[in-house]
Amino acid sequence: MGMWEIMVFIISLIIMMTGLAGIIVPIIPSIPLIWLGAFFYGLFTHFEKITWLTLAILAVVTIASIALENLANIYGAKKFGATRWGIFGSIIGTGVGLYLGGPVGLILGPAIGTIVFEVVGGQSYKGALKSGLGNFIGFLGGSLLKIVIGLSIIAFFVWKVFG
Repeated sequence: MGMWEIMVFIISLIIMMTGLAGIIVPIIPSIPLIWLGAFFYGLFTHFEKITWLTLAILAVVTIASIALENLANIYGAKKFGATRWGIFGSIIGTGVGLYLGGPVGLILGPAIGTIVFEVVGGQSYKGALKSGLGNFIGFLGGSLLKIVIGLSIIAFFVWKVFG
């Protein structure tokens, strides 16, 4: 491995680590940024070790992780009794939370949106709080899943480069 390839590898890992940080700081695109790091390496090394097939597989995993993350929030809320009002509130809360609160808003917005819309939809305060808690627990589960997926992609990348 020449000096050029080592530099490209290090830059790719920096991009990937930024993606991992995005799991904790939700304003940074997490798994898509990890994929971008692999793409960067493939592009600058003429797709010798990180091939188009590898990138396609990682793209499918990336898309699946995004879908699973969103489903985890909804599943958590539904498991704790959320109605359609709560699910709609979660979606609205995500947008409002991002706009008004940045990363913290992205974490708390969906749960607050669930609670507010559950109350508007006629749910008791206790039931609404339970649904909001479920949404937050779903968020935590989705984040844990993203950490596992992100670390797996990075490990697979390193294995493909050095294996």
